[in-house]
Amino acid sequence: MESTSLSLSGIGMNNGGGGGMGTNSTLICAPIMGKTIDEMFIDMAKAKEIGVDIVEIRLDYLSIFHPRKDLQILIQNCTMLTLFTYRPKWEGGEFEGHDSIRLEALKYAMELGADYIDVELQVAHEFISSLDEKTRGKSKIIVSSHNYHATPSVEEIGDLVARIQSTGADIVKIATTAVDVTDVARMFQIIVHSQVPFIGLVMTERGLISRLLCPKYGGYLTFGTLEEGVVSAPGQPTIKDLLDKYNLRHIGPDTKVFGIIGKPVGHSKSPLLFNKAFKSVGFNGVYVPFLVDDLAKFLATYASADFAGFSCTIPHKEAALQCCDEVDPIAKLIGAVNTIVRRPSDGKLIGYNTDYIGAISAIEDGMRGSNKIYQGTGSPLAGKLFVVIGAGGAGKALAYGAKEKGARVVIANRTYERARELADLVGGEAVTLAQLETFRPEDGMILANTTSIGMQPKIEETPIPKHALGAYALVFDAVYTPKVTRLLLEAEESGATVVTGVEMFIGQAYEQYERFTGLPAPKELFRETMSKL
Repeated sequence: MESTSLSLSGIGMNNGGGGGMGTNSTLICAPIMGKTIDEMFIDMAKAKEIGVDIVEIRLDYLSIFHPRKDLQILIQNCTMLTLFTYRPKWEGGEFEGHDSIRLEALKYAMELGADYIDVELQVAHEFISSLDEKTRGKSKIIVSSHNYHATPSVEEIGDLVARIQSTGADIVKIATTAVDVTDVARMFQIIVHSQVPFIGLVMTERGLISRLLCPKYGGYLTFGTLEEGVVSAPGQPTIKDLLDKYNLRHIGPDTKVFGIIGKPVGHSKSPLLFNKAFKSVGFNGVYVPFLVDDLAKFLATYASADFAGFSCTIPHKEAALQCCDEVDPIAKLIGAVNTIVRRPSDGKLIGYNTDYIGAISAIEDGMRGSNKIYQGTGSPLAGKLFVVIGAGGAGKALAYGAKEKGARVVIANRTYERARELADLVGGEAVTLAQLETFRPEDGMILANTTSIGMQPKIEETPIPKHALGAYALVFDAVYTPKVTRLLLEAEESGATVVTGVEMFIGQAYEQYERFTGLPAPKELFRETMSKL
């Protein structure tokens, strides 16, 4: 698949979206997948309460379906816009019978006044040409095509659009599969230039941004689920997240896009934090998760001014150093970038490291708050033995930050060579993770875990056994999901002061927010938001 550089800055919505509220017209649709008519009505009531615009009634999920009776009940009693879909197995649905049964049911739904029906491209030509004006009524016909393997080239998607239009469709729907996050750029390119109402979605977690950013490019409709995990297609977010976490109603053509680049990235609390902050001050931006495999390819693809800044997490912090046009001297020294900002004047990518500021200040605050560790002035880290677990981007940031504050640094890593490399860089010692179990040159040491050991879902893991924690006065864990890791729990039981990754996260987020927006960080809002998680 070719990589398409996305330069869509300034292109507005030109394809006649639906009728949502807020600054865009993209409809929010909830799939209704009840096994009985009663279950469907329960879900419709939930959808209405949450604030969706339209419900997709998936007839193929009904275990018993009497078209004449059931369609009348559904259409007469639904108070929202309705979209009827009767998806066959061969297009990813549940229906296994003959196509004529499905299509007759969809025709009857149109006669009864369904707002929309969805029919597959493979049967659309024959279906639409069989309709008379009376049957068609006011119903709009969505003709859909699903590719569960990949996202074709721009040319191939363009040809598919033409084929769908030639059937007489009112609305074009194309759903593809993201093998890489850059696949979504091709879909955005098609949507933004489409002259007809267009639903363009890219499935799986790598394609999530197609569902979140579609109002920016003029997508007609996006799907969200009523409950987490109960999806009608891979990668659907919840309606609650679309509305509350991503402020979907307020995304428009001029909205700046920010986001977190990582692998994994689904656990990140950053979207919630930044989007709340943007909304609180009326800043026209949205912050989304980017599940990225190849950082250079990602940055080359999403290269327009609209993609204004990125937070960078595991495993891309070191690669980010090479991908930026300019790098802040401190980030260069650390050898890792966790913040990338696109300079508005020339579009160049500037790399920074806010990790070390967030982590070191959190550890110092923890030490100052504990009389048994520190009672003086200046940095409480001065002269302390500071053990860093991990030699990646975050490990480098903490090692450098601790060294700058006058601490004596020891690097512990699974592979000794990586530990030695970083230790030489900061003038410290190196040990393996296994050696750390018996490493106790003195009491009152500081321990900082910068690896992902103990992060959800593997919360039972810890980088160091409990019996080895007695020598530490303070233990810090960069992992913040869960907030209190097994390491911190056992450190506290061993008598150490503990500092959670949440503290580091908030500290580095302040700095990122200010670099992204040019505005002072709403610190109280950040703390309040994180305390509720």
